[in-house]
Amino acid sequence: MNIAVIGTGYVGLVTGVCFAEIGNTVTCVDIDERKIAALREGHSPIYEQGIEDLLRQNSARGRLHFTTDMADVAHAAVVFLALPTPPQEDGSADLRAVLTVAEALPDFLGEQFVVVVNKSTVPVGTADEVRQVIMKKRANNVAVVSNPEFLREGIAVRDFMEPDRVVLGVSDERAELVMRELYAPLTDELHPLLVMDERSAELTKYAANAFLATKISFINEVANLAERVGANVEEVARAIGADTRIGARFLQAGIGYGGSCFPKDVLALDRTAQAHDYEFRILRAVLEANQAQQARLVEKVQTHYGDLHGKTFALWGLAFKPDTDDIRESPALKIIDTLIAAGATVRAYDPEAAANVARHFADKHQATLVLVDTPEEALEGAHALLIATEWKVFRNADPQVFAQLQDAVIFDGRNIFEPHVMREAGFTYYSIGRAV
Repeated sequence: MNIAVIGTGYVGLVTGVCFAEIGNTVTCVDIDERKIAALREGHSPIYEQGIEDLLRQNSARGRLHFTTDMADVAHAAVVFLALPTPPQEDGSADLRAVLTVAEALPDFLGEQFVVVVNKSTVPVGTADEVRQVIMKKRANNVAVVSNPEFLREGIAVRDFMEPDRVVLGVSDERAELVMRELYAPLTDELHPLLVMDERSAELTKYAANAFLATKISFINEVANLAERVGANVEEVARAIGADTRIGARFLQAGIGYGGSCFPKDVLALDRTAQAHDYEFRILRAVLEANQAQQARLVEKVQTHYGDLHGKTFALWGLAFKPDTDDIRESPALKIIDTLIAAGATVRAYDPEAAANVARHFADKHQATLVLVDTPEEALEGAHALLIATEWKVFRNADPQVFAQLQDAVIFDGRNIFEPHVMREAGFTYYSIGRAV
């Protein structure tokens, strides 16, 4: 099948590469000429396991093409809109990119029947808006469907190729047949295709992310209580997670969620509720709990030290989660800002995200934020260590490497070490929800 993907961000690139891998001819379109040039050379703009190999292989096979010219979508049977929908000041999703492309798209489509697919995370009712915009120029032979993504950064290629489910919001029978054929290689009884109306599909995406964010905030609240009552949140999580009604995933206590999805999707769903005169009380609590949790590690630092002026802290982890270079809404960014505002210097290391952090702080913290090349280098001259991301390289660290810390203090925001091991090694060790 001939496919076009407009937008080569995280979702668009994974979508295009994976559809090419299962045998389709895919044209990826983006206005960023430098990005397109890099993609043509086989270089992925995102860090994602396996994607660069698939990109190069399918480009070499002639299945995958990259362009800045919208006219190249003319032969597509399916056009995916994978465009950014960032939060606006009030938390609602900004649909300008989606609607701008939808308005221009009919000028470049061929005469054949075309399915236009909203792959971006969009508010309920967006499929209707996109349809109305397209119909102004092309009233026939086009259908608009909703097909939200459920990709986890770090394992997005695997999630696409082996989906828990594929959600399809569609009201046009011809479009449903096309989409069923397209996803046939990826769906079966274990990986079902769930067909519903467009609004239900749009709400499903937000509801899924909001529920996972709720689960994270809940276990973090349990962790905070565990510290006060002398319990171990990991034992609690293991016990409640064994209940099949609850499940063990997303019950790891820490310093809150970040990333490109959970923060903005929880906000957007809350904004949708407000727009329809509904107070979504649980979402408000999730937002407040996560904001407070992202400050927990620095609160522990301030309680231990009091005055932070003149202190130097090593920080391990800058990405919002391991196996990605994404720093959007990462708790590490707030940790850096808060420590430096309190008079400290930060020496930070991350296996993949340092370049993004350097760009993020390009105009601030020039003398007080030092980005280094190894975990050991971050410890040089540091009074204490803070851990913000649970990369495997940190989990496997030899405790003896911490001997160079001036105060032998570790603040572990992801509970990657065992408290008794660190204390027996002579370190003052703080973690999340493990008072015993």
